[in-house]
Amino acid sequence: MDMENIVSLCKRRGFLFQSSEIYGGINGFWDYGPLGVELKRNLKETWWRDMVLCHDDMSTLPGAPEPFSMTGLDTTIILHPQIWKCSGHFDLFHDYMVDCRETNKRYRHDQINGRWVEAKGQKIFATAQAGDTELAAMEKQALKFFNLRNKNKDDLKWDGDAVCLTSIDNNELVLGPEAKTLGTLTEPREFNLMFPTTIGALGGEDDRAFLRPETAQGIFVNFKNVLDSTRFRLPLGIAQIGKSFRNEITPRNFTFRSREFEQMEIEFFCHPDQSQEWYKFWRDRRLQWYKDLGISDDHLILREHTPEELAHYSIGTADIEYAFPFLPPGEYGELEGIAHRGDFDLRSHMVGKLDENSDPLDVQLDEDGKPKWKGSGKDLTYRDDLTNEKYTPHVIEPSAGADRGALAFLCEAYTEDEQPDEKGKMQSRTVMKLHPRIAPIKAAVFPLVKKDGMPEISKEIYLDLKKNFNVFYDEKGAVGRRYRRQDEAGTPFCITVDGQTLDDGTVTIRDRDTLEQSRIHRDEVRDVVHERING
Repeated sequence: MDMENIVSLCKRRGFLFQSSEIYGGINGFWDYGPLGVELKRNLKETWWRDMVLCHDDMSTLPGAPEPFSMTGLDTTIILHPQIWKCSGHFDLFHDYMVDCRETNKRYRHDQINGRWVEAKGQKIFATAQAGDTELAAMEKQALKFFNLRNKNKDDLKWDGDAVCLTSIDNNELVLGPEAKTLGTLTEPREFNLMFPTTIGALGGEDDRAFLRPETAQGIFVNFKNVLDSTRFRLPLGIAQIGKSFRNEITPRNFTFRSREFEQMEIEFFCHPDQSQEWYKFWRDRRLQWYKDLGISDDHLILREHTPEELAHYSIGTADIEYAFPFLPPGEYGELEGIAHRGDFDLRSHMVGKLDENSDPLDVQLDEDGKPKWKGSGKDLTYRDDLTNEKYTPHVIEPSAGADRGALAFLCEAYTEDEQPDEKGKMQSRTVMKLHPRIAPIKAAVFPLVKKDGMPEISKEIYLDLKKNFNVFYDEKGAVGRRYRRQDEAGTPFCITVDGQTLDDGTVTIRDRDTLEQSRIHRDEVRDVVHERING
């Protein structure tokens, strides 16, 4: 699987474009084209249907401790600035960056790897940005620094494996990525990832706000509103799909790390005594969801975070990770995180900003003995109307990225094979084997030739299907080439009207993956397509 081929197909077929491309583009922002917008919309609708609308079919939910409710929200992108202070984002939501004084480039400190290498009596730490070509980049950099040719690369004496720059205490012997001299990297410093903005016309400090870095906080601050306006009892999941923004230092790897992205999140509120069971339930259920939509077991892992990795709010976190092709073999990138957040969020919005270095239930106080970041003061506890028990719920958060999900499904679907053309000659074929539920186009309708009434019948079938599915009509070119165009678009089914249709009313339906063709009556096409998509 070649990432360059996938990126090329995404642009050629209209899945993804660089944002503002005609002006040279803007790093970390991507536009979804005609096929991409359908893929992403289908992915979000499938997630919403499976997680929210069809949540209470207990026969399909093994491991659920008890029946539960699900509902949704759509909260604003700009929230009250105090929310980000009490949630911890204002103080803690940052990465460490280093600047190169020679090249004027900026890097995330934890995304630079390097190896010690010696030649001509001098030892340096050669570096490169983490990725599948980092070792080759380090070798190239070292050869240039020591003024050696490629044929003399055996003169380089490497010491140890590649390690992260964070493990190096002294930058004096570090050769920064793309630098020619040593010691050009600055000491690491904090870089807040939130995008600041201004509310109103004056633009003073009191008008400062932020684009949300996650959708979760909008759910937490509406927890009581949802309870008061509905008849739901706990356990209850509140779901939201929406845009978030993070001012990444070095956005990279296509849409994997972007500055604007879309999240599909659930905040699942439950009794503290059951939270571990619900954590395991959501962890396993979300992993199975990706498998059910066609991602191979071989490309997915479920990885529990070590204690050192846990966020300040987390009791436990597991990442669903995918073997993206831009990563070295055997490495995985985060696709979704399932976090056991405890009662951190509700409690912090009740009382105030929690201190990252203290007990999670303690509150950081200012000089007057009051919470440093004052909470809302609202009671966000829950009282069970059956038992009269009052408690602060624990929260389990399955947080998926719609953009990373779309990228993973595109990578998984990309396939190259050889198939015979109309004359029996073998030709290479690129096919996107997307699950029918998320495929941008569900079916394509072709007349075999543009005469004898075939286009008219084809358009009738096309218009009938279009009432229920996104379908495509094509009458240009040889039918084999039309098939191949739809294979590249990921269309699972092609319906062809031919001479036999005129005699008995049957059409050919072709399966994208198996290439099997069968005949069905034209009146059955809609039902057959529906059954195959959802079967």
